[in-house]
Amino acid sequence: MSKPTVFVTRKLPDDVEARLSQNYDVRLNTSDKIYTQDEILKLSQGAVAIIPCHTEKMDAALIQQLPDSVKALCCFSVGYDHIDIQAAKAKGIQVTNTPNVLNDATAEIAMLLLLGAARREYEGETQIRTDSWADWGATFQLGKQVSGGKLGILGMGRVGQIMARRARGFDMEIHYYNRSRLTPDLEMGATYHDNIESLFPHCDFLSIHCPATPDTHHIINKESIALLPDNAVLVNTARGAVINDDDLISALKSGKLFSAGLDVFNDEPNIDPRYKQLENTFLLPHIGSATLKTRNEMGFRAIDNLDAIIANKPPKDKLV
Repeated sequence: MSKPTVFVTRKLPDDVEARLSQNYDVRLNTSDKIYTQDEILKLSQGAVAIIPCHTEKMDAALIQQLPDSVKALCCFSVGYDHIDIQAAKAKGIQVTNTPNVLNDATAEIAMLLLLGAARREYEGETQIRTDSWADWGATFQLGKQVSGGKLGILGMGRVGQIMARRARGFDMEIHYYNRSRLTPDLEMGATYHDNIESLFPHCDFLSIHCPATPDTHHIINKESIALLPDNAVLVNTARGAVINDDDLISALKSGKLFSAGLDVFNDEPNIDPRYKQLENTFLLPHIGSATLKTRNEMGFRAIDNLDAIIANKPPKDKLV
């Protein structure tokens, strides 16, 4: 009996591809190129499922053209803003994601960005690498102290809660906004705000962990930035779409914000070039989940969902 065919859009960790190959006829992307939509359609022929990453924009037009053999999109990601969920539902395609497995890794990067942006890491490393460090000085490269500061968390989901726990190790005072208030055992003494207008004035540091939705699109803009204290530090490990680049860059240039640490961007990897010209930015190439442990767990979770769908059982992480 032949194995079901599965199309994988990007190169995945070796252990993940090996497990896939045990039960499926897998079309692997050995070169790790980003396929065009025409290539995706071609490589999907005869496949029962596609395992896409966030780099594949599965919009309504593409989903409508997928061959009828495709019954599932088992995303190798937690976010699914790259998938037109309603178009998939209309075509009878199940969509799954991989929640819970990358929480710690992403929170680590959020804390790295917070520390790096606050302590002017980019400027310091540049001086070391260019041999332009002159000498120690009492007023040399003064940063913003993290310990004891007020941290605002926009989106107190799984990653936001872990970020709060890590920040408590720096004796930070936690404030947060979420669509619903957490229970006391999860809140752990953090102060809840029922809107960003209430939250933002308390944020010496703001860490963004909300999903990209129509409601959060460009939620960081001129008006919301104005609510932050002067010299605040902003960190984003969520999605680039929550930020209006023009407004954030203007706030960084004017000195309204002390600095920003960013791991995600609009139109990545073709990010707004102005970010790279600013000294008060600490920039990373979307590596929030980039540990081998986490990426393996993401792959295995996607395969678990795929296995359930092929066995006509409900997948654990079904979106539609």
